[in-house]
Amino acid sequence: MNCLKRAKEIEDVIINDRRELHKIPELQLSLPKTVAYVENELKKLDISYKKLVDGNAIVAEIGNYRGKCIAIRADMDALPIKEETSLSFCSTHEGKMHACGHDGHTAMALGACRILKENEKNLDGLVKIFFQPGEEIPGGAKPMIDEGCMENPKVDRVIGLHEGGIFGHLPTGTVGYKEDAMMASMDAFILKVKGHGGHGARPENFIDPIVTISEINLALQKIISRELDPTKSALISICQIHGGTCQNIIPDEVWEEGTVRTLDEDVRDFVEKRMKEISESIAKAFRCEAELDYKRYYPAVINDKEFTAYVKNIAQEILGDDKVIEISRPTMGGEDFAFFEKEARGTFLSLNNLKANKDGKVYPHHNSKFDVDESAFYIGSGLMAEVAYRYLKEGSK
Repeated sequence: MNCLKRAKEIEDVIINDRRELHKIPELQLSLPKTVAYVENELKKLDISYKKLVDGNAIVAEIGNYRGKCIAIRADMDALPIKEETSLSFCSTHEGKMHACGHDGHTAMALGACRILKENEKNLDGLVKIFFQPGEEIPGGAKPMIDEGCMENPKVDRVIGLHEGGIFGHLPTGTVGYKEDAMMASMDAFILKVKGHGGHGARPENFIDPIVTISEINLALQKIISRELDPTKSALISICQIHGGTCQNIIPDEVWEEGTVRTLDEDVRDFVEKRMKEISESIAKAFRCEAELDYKRYYPAVINDKEFTAYVKNIAQEILGDDKVIEISRPTMGGEDFAFFEKEARGTFLSLNNLKANKDGKVYPHHNSKFDVDESAFYIGSGLMAEVAYRYLKEGSK
């Protein structure tokens, strides 16, 4: 069974799937047209499936459970961006765009479905294919897990990939891998500081929350530079500040929002604890009150070392050593694929295929002119199918 060769043979079908999906971008946990498209293709292939998350997620199954089960995951959601690519198959949904490559992920997973279904009788176990909503926000992996996608039968291994260039503009058609920490946890916070407002010409009579939150923000950055081990990665980014109504009025309250990224759960715990302590103590020193609302969203993507090595070896065998690149350091971007890796040993790959727009420039993910090179799609389909087939046949450590 040569999954890569077969993927190349059906390359036009994979590309067509991507283009059809690219036309109908949908957001978050409401993907009726996208789900209908995937569902229709699965029916054509006579692949059994069930829907979860109020009908916005699909779990397809190929093979028969014989003690081993592996899952392939593809996210399906788009972004609230007005597309400016001038592609012949650009978005037909105003203000929505597949600007992160999830249309390609879905198409590649459908390609893997086609290959595995053709060889179903040769599968020594069960393959589950997860078509997931809401990766961007609010997160679709956990709802799928909560509804049992990793059970009955239990998933032993899980694999996923991200196309484009999340680790920089690497050569098209190369596959990036990384053992252990690959992507950061993703948390968000809202910090409110309450003072006592009044006329800006008489600050001595009032309590200024703007000065207070400014002092807090300077101190928060020192958590990273002065309280963490320099070999541990973390960041605190304040991305919004709101407060005040006029140039000569000190407000009663100001508030801000931001994000925290870490690669280690102990560091994550420490940063949250210190943010609360610092905010409250500095606010008290300035006679204000601070309220920190800290929310944990996605954990860090931590790839299983042994399974990642197993997948890397397969990739090198079928693609060639020069097409398989070890990623030297993690990104502080987040991915809810991490939730699947909490349930089973897994690995997440980077399929590198950023493409220049008509103006000759290469645009990043989440940009209105983002595009990808479709010539790499068969690699994603073929590799995921090959890993699933071989794992069921021979297993991995």
